[in-house]
Amino acid sequence: MLSTFLIAIREGLEASLIIGILIAYLVRSGRRSSLPFVWLGVGVAILLALGFGAILTFTSTHLSLASEQLFAGITSLAAVALVTWMVFWMRNNARSIAKEIHGKVDTALAMGKVALTFTALLTVAREGLETSLFLYANFKTVRHNTAPLAGLILGIFAAVILGVLLYKRSININLSKFFRVTGVALIVVAGGVLIHGINEFQLRGQLPGVHSYAWNFGGSNSIFMTLLDGSIGIADTMTWLQLAVYLAYLGITLGAFLKPLRSLNPTHPSDPSKKVTTLPTNA
Repeated sequence: MLSTFLIAIREGLEASLIIGILIAYLVRSGRRSSLPFVWLGVGVAILLALGFGAILTFTSTHLSLASEQLFAGITSLAAVALVTWMVFWMRNNARSIAKEIHGKVDTALAMGKVALTFTALLTVAREGLETSLFLYANFKTVRHNTAPLAGLILGIFAAVILGVLLYKRSININLSKFFRVTGVALIVVAGGVLIHGINEFQLRGQLPGVHSYAWNFGGSNSIFMTLLDGSIGIADTMTWLQLAVYLAYLGITLGAFLKPLRSLNPTHPSDPSKKVTTLPTNA
């Protein structure tokens, strides 16, 4: 529940901010009549994300055991790669998101309302497809009954509420710190997904050391192991290869992610507190 909540609120708030930027720009520039086309694109993007998640689930349940292991391994590695790229992209480009989206909206409006719908669709769909893939991989990683669906629903609900409140300026959140903290947490969760994918390839015999355990608690149902599995995907068995990959991934990725950003303009040092906070602006 904790890991899916984290994924949902992080990705959901990113999507909410993007939608807020689109709407605010149109309202502020006196083009409210174009808002239905934005909402149409957002609706289609949500349907695409749901459909993608359904396809992943349907495919995995209709495969043989060996094929399902391969499918789970590949989707786990793909999810980790995508999420790792996403947290670094957000870290490096947060301050320029509004300007980039404004440019896309102006270009789309010059081409017509249908182009605006596609712009909203493509902008939001990226977040939705990333979320679907990562959630699917995380669902496969978390083996204990920790109510992941409840975490997903609560996370999306919280993200939507936060997005609306930010748009209406009812609350003030340091979004730079929020995305930094949740970025670290997502990297840790992604580490759990990564070692799950590694184990799938070990079970298929494509990677060595399937029976070489760093620890093996033999199906322990302790509260501690349940919490580890339900939060970051650390199960009651861990091979030495999984442990080595996990530590290497966290060490390299967290080290790079937490490294301070260098300002592009030496005369105006980077101010992390101003990264995204003012993007979703009301009319």
